[in-house]
Amino acid sequence: MKKNIIIAVAAIAIIGIAAFFFIGGKKEAKISFETAKVQTTTITNSVTATGTIEPVTSVTVGTQVSGIVSKLYVDYNSTVKKGQVIAELDRTNLTSELNTAKANLSSAQSDMQYQRSNYQRYKTLYDKGLVSTDEYESAKLSYDRSVESVKTAQQSVARAQTNLGYATITSPIDGIVLSKTVEEGQTVAASFNTPELFTIAQDLTNMQVVADVDEADIAEVKEGDKVTFTVDAYPDDVFHGNVTQVRQAATTTNNVVTYEVVISAPNADLKLKPGLTANVTIITNEKADVCAVPVKALRFTPTESMLQPGETIADCQGKDKVWVKQGQTIRAIAVETGISNGAMTEITGGVKPGDIVIIGCNAIGMPGAGPGNENGESNPFMPGPPGKNKNKDAKKE
Repeated sequence: MKKNIIIAVAAIAIIGIAAFFFIGGKKEAKISFETAKVQTTTITNSVTATGTIEPVTSVTVGTQVSGIVSKLYVDYNSTVKKGQVIAELDRTNLTSELNTAKANLSSAQSDMQYQRSNYQRYKTLYDKGLVSTDEYESAKLSYDRSVESVKTAQQSVARAQTNLGYATITSPIDGIVLSKTVEEGQTVAASFNTPELFTIAQDLTNMQVVADVDEADIAEVKEGDKVTFTVDAYPDDVFHGNVTQVRQAATTTNNVVTYEVVISAPNADLKLKPGLTANVTIITNEKADVCAVPVKALRFTPTESMLQPGETIADCQGKDKVWVKQGQTIRAIAVETGISNGAMTEITGGVKPGDIVIIGCNAIGMPGAGPGNENGESNPFMPGPPGKNKNKDAKKE
């Protein structure tokens, strides 16, 4: 009997301790609402992309004739003027071709003079009836052919002179030499395509960015949009420009469709160099001094579990609404919205700057509030940290 009594008393004590911790020791949770003030701000929508810094105008200089590069007068970063000689090819073969063409022209002209005199003789005899029609026409045909031969020889001379002129390579624009692909003594062959010798950029103080914009965003981009961009070479500098062209041709790479957007990039200090990668932000829409609320205010909807004793919910008809607390009532106010940047949304009607709206709620004094929270605040509608109960069980063991 004594042993049974002791066991019963111990069981009652354990039940009492458990009741204290799980019932009597539990604090009543208090719900507090997180609020924000309706404010006047600037809202912008933007599209991000990457692009490449390029000169606005660049020309690839080549040669139309084959030969050995005998002289180079410029190098990388050389400043050149339009018409300035920048390279020369060996002229030996080209001069020989010109001399041959001139000799052929001289021979053709001599033959033409003879055929003309012969034709005039036959014409005189034909008029007097001393030669046949066949002989007269044969003399006339020979003369006509000699005239055409002279014209052909003249064209050959002109072509040889032009080719000789191509041996002197000049700059087509004012600018700076970006690249050089030949050296003195190198042979260039222009049989099937034009060899590239130099690339000259016209003006490095006025650059452009060619950005690849995703097909999902291209509809928002238009000429004149403001643009900011950065380059890895100057991570602390922000450069500004405007969209100057939205190209219609699409580029498909690994099933990703993009469109090229050209952006002006003033470069007075010459920091921007051709080929740099630019991280571009295109401002597609911007409104200043608009009434706005946090996006969370439009997403918040109170439930009965958030209410304290005596509090009520007053809903309203409206697609978009924000919630405010008026005394013991949590009231919805229908609003009209405008543009949004993902964090703030424009409000065009329903509330005014300075009004207080609810954006969330916190539970104060609930068991299991996260560590480091002096007020013991936690969200009663979110699960506790993973492994929390497991740690408690381990401590009990």
